[in-house]
Amino acid sequence: MALLPLWVLHTIGSGLGWLAFCLSPTYRRRFVANAAQAGYGFANVHAAVAAGGRLIAEVPRLWFGAPVRMEWDGAELIEAARAAGRGIVFLTPHLGCFEVTAQGYAARFGTITVLYRPARKPWLRELVDTARARTRLETAPTTLAGVRQMLRTLRAGGAVGLLPDQVPPQGLGTWAPFFGREAFTMTLPARLVQQTGAALLLAWGERLPFGRGYRIHLRSWEGELPADPQAAAAQVNLRMERLVRECPQQYLWGYARYKTPRAERAP
Repeated sequence: MALLPLWVLHTIGSGLGWLAFCLSPTYRRRFVANAAQAGYGFANVHAAVAAGGRLIAEVPRLWFGAPVRMEWDGAELIEAARAAGRGIVFLTPHLGCFEVTAQGYAARFGTITVLYRPARKPWLRELVDTARARTRLETAPTTLAGVRQMLRTLRAGGAVGLLPDQVPPQGLGTWAPFFGREAFTMTLPARLVQQTGAALLLAWGERLPFGRGYRIHLRSWEGELPADPQAAAAQVNLRMERLVRECPQQYLWGYARYKTPRAERAP
């Protein structure tokens, strides 16, 4: 599959996305409910069903295949942060192709460390670790050791990336509104910035039509992060909402964003 053109993979993925939507009542209900929570009817975001399948089908090419075509929107924000000698924290929601944002930075600017949750199955964990450990692309697990790794990287002027709309493990998050509903939200972005003085940038990878590649969009963070963890998490969620509204047709609405981690009590 890694040898196939992107347009072929995306065509296959579109079918897979609709197949999953039709066969899984749980996924379908969550997709529709999450979109409605953000104010979208199904007619407004039905294209996201196919986009979710494309997200899966393009993985072999991104992990094992030849480099894909990438365009940039806002690369000067990265250049300014690097010129100032600051580390960079990239925040990327489950929007478009989030794999390509890290790969694009690694290919153009240098090494980046990406936070990820290790797979539970040993064989899958080994596959993911091997596939994602590409040139100038390092990974950090969602553990205390991973947090320390990211802090060291930022203090050395490097770059890190994470998905702040991913439900964090117990003890690494707080409750904050996301599209008007309380969601368990990671506090790590604010801690990384406040402890290292790193620049904070918002990023997402738009999937271009007809397999033409991707466009990486960068947005600056306006204002200061609040010192209070809950207030900072609310600000992060607000910025993620704005990114999602740029292209709701490519957001992963079927993601279980509002689940409650074990030993946590939902407000």
